Amino acid sequence: MTTAEPRRLRADARRNRDRLIEVAARAFAHEGPEVTLELIAKEAGVGIGTLYRHFPTREELVEAAYRGELAKLCDSATTLLDSTAPDAALRAWMDGFIDYMSTKRGMSDALRALIASGGDPFSHSRAMLTAAITELLQAGVPAGVVRADVEPDDVLFSLSGLSLAATTPEHHARMARLLDLLMDGLRHHSASDAAGADPRPGP
Repeated sequence: MTTAEPRRLRADARRNRDRLIEVAARAFAHEGPEVTLELIAKEAGVGIGTLYRHFPTREELVEAAYRGELAKLCDSATTLLDSTAPDAALRAWMDGFIDYMSTKRGMSDALRALIASGGDPFSHSRAMLTAAITELLQAGVPAGVVRADVEPDDVLFSLSGLSLAATTPEHHARMARLLDLLMDGLRHHSASDAAGADPRPGP
């Protein structure tokens, strides 16, 4: 199942749709798949009829909510590069990825229900995430702040693995340190840096 793109929505209708997607993502993540559409509509500040005009079925709303979170993360790569240095942009994007995965995990029951009904919310996820990471790496390598041998899948698989550890508040609190360590491994280190390293073996 694919959620159809709206046709030239008026500005107010577009705002209503975007607000419904935002509220739905939060509701499905925090309340689970059984959250009522009436509650989502109420929190979005619209009537239930407006919700159904944009999303005739619950499955369409779940898919739109997930794809909205994915698009927000992937689009942020360009925004970050426009406002900060490539290595800082990549590191900030990593934080966004962990938040995205936490939301996705919270939506897991709703997404499983969507898949059971015949939907495929993940059909373009890998390609979109890879494209965003590629954009960040292609900015960092020529700037001399990211290693040239880093591949997008290296970053995606590493972040996906780290996100599995962020399942409790205590683990989530350590995530910044773990991401800093990952980022340090991705950085380009000059020959002078290597020459200045302590050659003595560790304990």
